[in-house]
Amino acid sequence: MGRIFKITTFGESHGKALGVVIDGLPSGLIISEDDIFFELKYRRPGGIYTSTRKEEDYPIILSGIFNGKTTGMPISIIIENKDPKSIHYEEIKYKPRPGHADITYIEKYGYENWDYRGGGRSSGRETVSRVAAGAIAKKLLLLTDTIVAGYIKKAGTFNVDNTPEFNEILCSRDSPVRTIRNKEGELMKLIETLRKEGDSIGGIVEVVVKNPPKSLGEPVFDKLKADLAKSILSIPGVVGFEYGIGFDSYKFKGSEVMDEIYYDEKFRLRKNISGGILGGISTGEDIILRVAFKPTSSIAKEQKTIDLRDLKPTNLSIIGRHDPCIAIRGVSVVESMVAITLIDHYMLSGIIPRKLSKEQADIIEKRWSEYKQKCI
Repeated sequence: MGRIFKITTFGESHGKALGVVIDGLPSGLIISEDDIFFELKYRRPGGIYTSTRKEEDYPIILSGIFNGKTTGMPISIIIENKDPKSIHYEEIKYKPRPGHADITYIEKYGYENWDYRGGGRSSGRETVSRVAAGAIAKKLLLLTDTIVAGYIKKAGTFNVDNTPEFNEILCSRDSPVRTIRNKEGELMKLIETLRKEGDSIGGIVEVVVKNPPKSLGEPVFDKLKADLAKSILSIPGVVGFEYGIGFDSYKFKGSEVMDEIYYDEKFRLRKNISGGILGGISTGEDIILRVAFKPTSSIAKEQKTIDLRDLKPTNLSIIGRHDPCIAIRGVSVVESMVAITLIDHYMLSGIIPRKLSKEQADIIEKRWSEYKQKCI
């Protein structure tokens, strides 16, 4: 994915490792494995309200870094799988799970080529590679002091009414359920109830981009909103994308959503109803978008499917370690895909050069240190 900042991910849920190759990075960016791990730790499993699979998810950089800085050559990163339990998936080998990609992968690639262990390539585990690349994109965005942060806005009966202050959103990364701190108890109780019932729930992630530059995106097919939609909708489990007032637009009259233009050292929009994008091009206001995740189909309740050995109806109760709400760890993935898409547009627009000066690298490093310290 991408035109200048390009990523290629690889690996399966229960394979030896997953990883990403990143092309197009400028030279001179200070990057360490700890930088990447800082973002990966917010996505990794093993939390109280997520999958109990125990993965350290510490990245290993194989290429593209010399003396602690990017060389301008491709960066390759791997994350090893250390706690797969494939035995949980032996029944699924013959019984494709409803709501999963099992049956579509079987029909597209052939049953004999289907990696049924944890869903193989279709697993949410694949997104660890995206977050590794997203960590680098997030750091590079700091050249313009642009920060991407998200949180759980809705999940079942749980709801955060208005968009919180940006610092509240940023601090939600330290919440075990990735929502704002004064609401997290409500979401925790909901998930605890679902776990006891052997069920799951969907969720809506809201992401805010602070301090984006204006004029990102092209007029027709390469609109910023179109590229954001493609990258976000490629995330496993995502079923919807909107920005600004989005799907609520149908509720309003045109006269109610005419956003006043004013001038304060630059052109501004009074209410930012468009969510930072007009005509597919960034306005310079905060970019605000929302992403809908479906409830995972990996639940303990009995489901109906087909036994591939005799093509007769059968029942399936899924065992293993699964997230009761995939949107929780999905926050980090959405943030990463937004950052990756923005960096590609930054480089297309010439905002970020192909070679960073020492001064630019030092500015990024200082802001990265400040970003990591927030909310500690």
